[in-house]
Amino acid sequence: MKLLRTLFSGGHTPGDDAIHLYVRCDRCQSLVHVRIDPRNDLAVEYDDGDDPAGYRLVKEIMDSRCFRLMRAEISYDRGKRELARSLDGGTFITREEYEKQ
Repeated sequence: MKLLRTLFSGGHTPGDDAIHLYVRCDRCQSLVHVRIDPRNDLAVEYDDGDDPAGYRLVKEIMDSRCFRLMRAEISYDRGKRELARSLDGGTFITREEYEKQ
């Protein structure tokens, strides 16, 4: 059984290094949870040379009530530590706020 799980999950256990975003739509106040895979969803940004200067996430998020797109942009340093974040059309909320509703 463990072999089948490994084959179908790509050898990766879900949720072990994911980034979770929780947002509220500014128009309809709907709450949305988004799971980001840092291995696939982060774009590498380079300096003048070939070494990575950091990473950037650009994610379009749509809620299920008014279907308005929200655009999240988050920048990370070389160690994938968050430096700055912005969200057009919505507001970032905490996990606790998301789970309350």
